Amino acid sequence: MKGTTSAPTERVLDVIELLARPGNEQLRFSDIVRELDLTQATAHSILKTLSDRGWVTRDPVGKAFRLGPALAVVAARTDAVRPLAHAAHAAAVQVSGELGYAASVVERVGDALVITAFEGREGVSHTPMPGERIAYAPPFGVAFAAWDSASEQRAWIARSGSSNPELAERLERVLVRTRERGFDIDWTTPALGQMTQLVGTLRDDVPAHVREMLDQLLVECATIGLLPENDSAPRPQPIASICAPVFDDRGQVALILGVHPFVALPMHRINALGKHLVAAATYLGASGL
Repeated sequence: MKGTTSAPTERVLDVIELLARPGNEQLRFSDIVRELDLTQATAHSILKTLSDRGWVTRDPVGKAFRLGPALAVVAARTDAVRPLAHAAHAAAVQVSGELGYAASVVERVGDALVITAFEGREGVSHTPMPGERIAYAPPFGVAFAAWDSASEQRAWIARSGSSNPELAERLERVLVRTRERGFDIDWTTPALGQMTQLVGTLRDDVPAHVREMLDQLLVECATIGLLPENDSAPRPQPIASICAPVFDDRGQVALILGVHPFVALPMHRINALGKHLVAAATYLGASGL
C-alpha cells in the first residue's frame, strides 16, 4: 500500500512484535524501553493502552509484561481467514520431522519477505525468527520471483541496487533455471545476505570510480549463494535453504515452504530434498485452502 506510514502505530506494533519473539515471553518495562529505544513516557502510554485492551498483561509480582488474552481472539480469527498460511505452518512442522532439518514458511508483503514460521530450530544457531523481515531483493526471494511476471522479475532484479548488466543477466538465468527445476537452492549465509544489502546501500554515496568496484562486488555477493546454472557443484556445499513455491487457486505463489539443512550436502541429496519439498508444496496448494 502506497503512502506515508504512522510512526505512533509503528511503535505500538514494535512492542507487540517484541513480546511475540521467542525468548521474550516476559519483559520488564526497562527491557522494552531499551530494546526499542523508546522514551519512558511513550513506553508507558503504549503499555497502558495495550493493558487496558487486554493485548498485554503485567505480572503483579515480577512486573514483567507478556502478551495478553485479547490476542488469542485475533490469532484464532487469523487462522480462520488465512487457512493456507495456517496449513503451511503445520506442513513446516511435518516436513521438519520427515527430513530432520529446520523448516520455514515465508510470505511476501510488498517489497519484503516475512518469515511466518520456523520449525525445528533445536541445535541450530543464528536462525531466523518468525516475524523477521528480509528485503525482497537478490539474493533473497528467488522462489517468488522465478514464477512472477516479467515486469515483477525486472523490479526484483532492479532492487539489487546495481545497474550492472552482468548481474541482471546472471539473475535472469537463475530465475529460468529455478523455474525449470521447480525449487530454489541457496548457499547464502545470513552474514553474506547482510553484506549484500550493505553494499547495495553504500553504492549510492560513493564516487563513481568506487561505485564501479562496488557494483562488481555486488554481482558476486548477490549471486555467490545461488546454484550454478548447470546444477553442478565441485564438492558438497553448505546449504542454507531449499525452497519450493506454494501456489494459490489463481496460480500465483502465495508463500514458499523451505528446509534449512545448514550442512554440506552432495547434489543428489539436495535434489532428493527438493523433490520431497515440491511434493509437500504441491499437496498444500492443491488442498484448495
